[in-house]
Amino acid sequence: MDALRRFAAIVHADFRERSRSTRFWVVLCGVGIATWWLFPGSDAGYVTFGVGDARGLYSSAWVGMVLGMLYASMLSLFGFYIVRGTLSRDFETRVWQLLVATPMTRPGYLLAKWTSHMLVFALLVAVGLGIGLVAQQWHGEATTIDLWQLLLPSLVFAVPALAVAAFFAVLFDLLPWLRRTGGNVLYFFLWIFIFISLGQLFDPEKSAWAASTWLSEPSGISLAMRDIQDWLAQTQPERGLAGFSIGVSIREGATETFAWNAWQPEAIDLLGRLLWLALAAGGVLALAPALDWAAARWLDWLLRPFELFPAGRLAAAEVRLVLRQRRITWWLALLVLLGVQAFAPEKGMAIAAILAWLLCVDVFAGAALRERDTGTASLVFSAAGAGRRILLARLGLALGLAWAVVLPALLRSLATDPGPLPLLATGASVAVAGLALGASCRNARPFELAMVFLAYIGVQGDPILNALADPAANLARHAWLLPASALLLLPAWFLALRRR
Repeated sequence: MDALRRFAAIVHADFRERSRSTRFWVVLCGVGIATWWLFPGSDAGYVTFGVGDARGLYSSAWVGMVLGMLYASMLSLFGFYIVRGTLSRDFETRVWQLLVATPMTRPGYLLAKWTSHMLVFALLVAVGLGIGLVAQQWHGEATTIDLWQLLLPSLVFAVPALAVAAFFAVLFDLLPWLRRTGGNVLYFFLWIFIFISLGQLFDPEKSAWAASTWLSEPSGISLAMRDIQDWLAQTQPERGLAGFSIGVSIREGATETFAWNAWQPEAIDLLGRLLWLALAAGGVLALAPALDWAAARWLDWLLRPFELFPAGRLAAAEVRLVLRQRRITWWLALLVLLGVQAFAPEKGMAIAAILAWLLCVDVFAGAALRERDTGTASLVFSAAGAGRRILLARLGLALGLAWAVVLPALLRSLATDPGPLPLLATGASVAVAGLALGASCRNARPFELAMVFLAYIGVQGDPILNALADPAANLARHAWLLPASALLLLPAWFLALRRR
């Protein structure tokens, strides 16, 4: 019972999170409006689900069949984009770390997310069925209400198809490279193959096996076509060989109609539909072992070896704090600068290196001010030796970042006469000077202004930041700048600790 309560709590919380958004209610209204137009009058000039030039009278059975088939085919496409994203949201907001600390099991968590997807689909289908019932009474072609016949096609066709779509929504959220645009594009082609093209194998008009098998594709369109065709062959032979049309088909003149008052699927066919439902649920449970891997970000994976020893854990935490605050535009700008360093001529490479250091200026100067800005100094530095350990971790972070952002230039400089030493010395001076000025001035602005000025004259050819313009002069300047910055950093850092 505890496991069931936890399962229900996750489903309920996830559904409430969805239902609070405006987009959710806009989608519901959109489904209702679209459903109404699925049932045009006989003189409307178009039909959405027909057999040859005819369609069924709008009885509960035919309305249910139209909705069941269209939801199984079209909602399995659009529904994927509606429900996906809840797992990736848990990963990105770090809610997953809280959830794994509870007694919740990983299979239960994934199954709850899948069930939440299905609950959203069920609500969309319910709204559509309600509108379909209103359309049946509005057109008045067959006013007798049969709720079971209205609901049955959606249970048989739409539910298994939507279960498969919900499985892919879970799967694509788990795989990091499919959580964004790439996954959205890939699913469209996957949907064409699984829900549309695969139906050709089960087309009863193309093979005797398809006409007699209890298996069907996820959407179940072939099963509906077979049963409707068999019924028409017995009751209206002239329409028994007519083709099916799903979607908007233009008709000239009034559309012919026939009575379709009941559909009674075979038990063995229902087993084939349940198979897809079972495969979808089983597939979700099979993904549970990959959940921890999927929740780990690429940065966590890269830093995991450093967390094997205490100093490495502190350094890894510093790296996470800094890099996770970077916006996508920062990463794109850095990517461009790395590309310029790798492929541009020597002058362009030197300028790109200067701009890469300028891109990180807030990290170099702000690392000494984090506790003051966040008001956490009394907590962070309460442990014995915390000031020394944090200084070493942030100094290592600053040095590593200063060298990492000019890595292509460092590699290319290996083939030059002075080698990478000028770039290494310049990066070290920038990193240490940033920490020193930030700690001594208790403000990041002096270092930021100095870096802007030095970057400007460096682009003009001054060797203090332009390590390739005059390597000898560059090394001579940093031979005194780097030790001076280090000598300033130590007393400034520990004096700042006393003030805290």
